[in-house]
Amino acid sequence: MRLNTIQPGEGSKKARKRVGRGIGSGFGKTCGRGHKGQKSRAGGFHKVGFEGGQMPLQRRLPKVGFKSVTRDRNYEIRLTDLERLPVDEIDLLVLQAAGVVPGDALAAKVILSGAISRKVTLKGVGATKGAKAAIEAVGGSVAG
Repeated sequence: MRLNTIQPGEGSKKARKRVGRGIGSGFGKTCGRGHKGQKSRAGGFHKVGFEGGQMPLQRRLPKVGFKSVTRDRNYEIRLTDLERLPVDEIDLLVLQAAGVVPGDALAAKVILSGAISRKVTLKGVGATKGAKAAIEAVGGSVAG
C-alpha cells in the first residue's frame, strides 16, 4: 500500500445536491421544495412535533409512571464490604469515609453477598432479610 494510492471506499462519498441549476438537474426552479407553503420559504421551519396548531400527540397522551430522582443515590453494600471495615458500629458516614459508597449517597442497604465472620452493628443502614439473618448469626445487630 502506498500513501499516494489511498482512496475512500466505493460508494462512501456521495456528490452533494446542487440545487437551482436548471431543469435538467432535476432540482431547478423550486429546488426540490415544491410550490408555496411554509417549508418552501427561506427560514420557514417549525418545532419538532408541531402539528399546525393542533394539540400535539405528546400532549394528548396521558402522563404515566413515576421516575424517582433519588433512586440513583441509593447504594447496595455486600457483607464482604462490612467485613473489611475496621469499625464495629457502621452508619452511612462511616461507609462514606471508608469509600464504600460515594459522598453523595442518600441511603445504603446491605445485601446477602459474600460472608461476614465478625460482630457488627448497623445504624441507619438497611439490610435485606438474608443479610440481617447472616449478621445476627455472628452476634451482630441491625437497627434501622
